[in-house]
Amino acid sequence: MDRRTFCSTLLRGTAWAALLWCTEALQRPSRASALSFQKGFMQPKASPYFTPLGDGRIRCTLCPRECEVDPGERGYCEVRENRDGVYYSLVYGNPCAVHVDPVEKKPFFHVLPGTRSFSLATAGCNLDCKFCQNWEISQARPENTLNAALAPKDVVALALQSRCDSIASTYVEPTIFLEYMKDIGVQASQAGILNVMHSNGFVNSKPLNDLIPYLHAACIDLKSIRDDYYRDMTEGSLEPVLRTLKELKHHKVHTELVTLLVPGRNDSEKELRDLSRWVLNALGEDTPVHFSRFYPRYKLQSLPPTPVATLERARDIAMREGLRYVYLGNVPGHPGEHTYCPKCGTVVIERTGYAVRLRAFDQGHCTQCGTSLPGLWTNPLKPIEG
Repeated sequence: MDRRTFCSTLLRGTAWAALLWCTEALQRPSRASALSFQKGFMQPKASPYFTPLGDGRIRCTLCPRECEVDPGERGYCEVRENRDGVYYSLVYGNPCAVHVDPVEKKPFFHVLPGTRSFSLATAGCNLDCKFCQNWEISQARPENTLNAALAPKDVVALALQSRCDSIASTYVEPTIFLEYMKDIGVQASQAGILNVMHSNGFVNSKPLNDLIPYLHAACIDLKSIRDDYYRDMTEGSLEPVLRTLKELKHHKVHTELVTLLVPGRNDSEKELRDLSRWVLNALGEDTPVHFSRFYPRYKLQSLPPTPVATLERARDIAMREGLRYVYLGNVPGHPGEHTYCPKCGTVVIERTGYAVRLRAFDQGHCTQCGTSLPGLWTNPLKPIEG
């Protein structure tokens, strides 16, 4: 929760919710302060995701941009460099953000609720979203951020020390450090920790499929169902994101979606209905969808925050179209944060910001009617106790 959200929570008469969040946040350990950060990239690593073009030039095959890069130059994401005809990742083992977060912050509402997620990011991104809340690092080069030298085994060790049940690649677009994320996933699985990501989904199929065996859950930003929105607001395109979502479903990776509703840009009734229908038909009724509140950021500071009524309308539309788990984000204390049993309507998981209470819920089932809810409610890498 940022300062603006906190203040609005107080003004909306839910001061107790803000207090709960503050108390929980202060109790969360963070290992970041124990790490040494310095400027620059420390562990460049050759990437398999490129094709030689001759004369030392290469084509990157990691994301749909497929940048053609001359010797000594970098791709759009600014974290991959052509060195004598070999393409290098400059951010492998080189995170600039390391924190311990609630898993709900990713946001995952159907993954190990109430647990901690060891969260990290490097500099860089393959999009330039006008509303980015982490633009200071997403639009930066790695030599301009303070970074920690943190090998995959060190990430896992810190996650274990911090009593985290998952490791999240997040904050910026994590597929720009896909080799790092994959190697973390290999070691995390051996240690019984889930490997998860919050991604924009703008990645090519081959790298994604290399990652999937070591990926347990994905939260994907479906920013709009219109390609012109993607091109104008993110400098990306829609089709690769839809392809990513279908591939995650095909491989049975638990997937949740987030759509940031920007006033007057992607919040029309038609667009919300079209988006909801695509999710229903392509991914299924049980796909958790989060409609998140926009606050002025980066290149869109002249716009107002999203009205709560707009978020409520989006949720109503999505549920009328047949989606069963639709949530509101950045509105702490709102009933749209809760998980409801789709059969009997009971609140099974109650949330207020990042404070979570299991009310009528036991290992994936509603205790009132026995209905099974989709999600990773227990760690599949560990035996169920009892």
